[in-house]
Amino acid sequence: MNKNRIGRCDRDLFISYFTIDGLSQQFTSSYISNKFSVNLKITKLDHCNRKQNFEQIILDLKKYIPRLLIMNCVYKLSSPIVTSFGIQIKKMFSNITKPLEGKVAIITASTDGIGFAAAKQLVSDGASIMISSRKKNNVEIALEQLQKQYGANKVKGLVCHVSKKEDRTNLIQETIKIFGGIDILVSNAATNPTSGSVLDCDEEIWDKIFDVNVKSAFLLTKEIAPHLISRGGGSIVYVSSIAGVNPMPMLGAYSVSKTALLGLTKVVAMDLAENNIRVNCVAPGIIKTKFASALTENESLSEHLLQEIPIKRFGRPEEIGSVISFLCSPSSSFITGEVIVASGGMKSRL
Repeated sequence: MNKNRIGRCDRDLFISYFTIDGLSQQFTSSYISNKFSVNLKITKLDHCNRKQNFEQIILDLKKYIPRLLIMNCVYKLSSPIVTSFGIQIKKMFSNITKPLEGKVAIITASTDGIGFAAAKQLVSDGASIMISSRKKNNVEIALEQLQKQYGANKVKGLVCHVSKKEDRTNLIQETIKIFGGIDILVSNAATNPTSGSVLDCDEEIWDKIFDVNVKSAFLLTKEIAPHLISRGGGSIVYVSSIAGVNPMPMLGAYSVSKTALLGLTKVVAMDLAENNIRVNCVAPGIIKTKFASALTENESLSEHLLQEIPIKRFGRPEEIGSVISFLCSPSSSFITGEVIVASGGMKSRL
């Protein structure tokens, strides 16, 4: 590196970094090699040449260290310089660290719990996302949080009751209008208005469960698939449940609906494989969400359930969001028609 280019100053910037060989998309400890640290001392940049000098620094860094991950930055610089440097660094490795850059995703029931965690993970991984929920207030609150963190251009939201055709149509059309297309569908909407033996389930309740949990997933797939095909491929992820693999007592009808999603995954994956569309399913275990609060916040019941979980804790929404994002990414390009169980080790065989 040409030290003359980064050696005139009166304040200090110290940057620790390391290079990574043979890594194209994700950074994990097992892939790190040739680790080393360097301190760069940058002082006094001429006011008029500030931008030019920083651009040259970035070029030097890219030339000598083509794969750069900033690990720690301790600075005593004026805000404009730090901001300028940060923006340039971000641009340098944005394509490496964001496997879903340029992709557009629709995530249903995505203002809370697993859906919200999936939305955060997908946009963090580079996707532009359309979130949705039945309630306008929920959409507005989630939208404010996500846009504040990731930008208004990357996150949009709409009210959508997945059982209503007009809502689904609006969701699809607005997503295409705003983002230009659709590459990913995450079908997360679900309901469970009853508990008890499946034989005690009223027909009206049964229909409601299957309307939201199964039929809407099928119809959304049918309506969105042509748009994925027009983009040359894509990914569909259904959110099932451990109850769909190993039925849970007192959740009879819900368990059956979630088992149906496993079959839908297999069939749709075969139908869409030739169109370069992968279809997979996530079966979460018991996750600490509002939806599962009846299980996780009842002391005696939660103690009993924890005995069935080898790692002795309930899952976190982000632990499912990361699995969903993985199934949408190029890292899972040879995976389709599969069910990924993320349950902390709970029994998961039919």
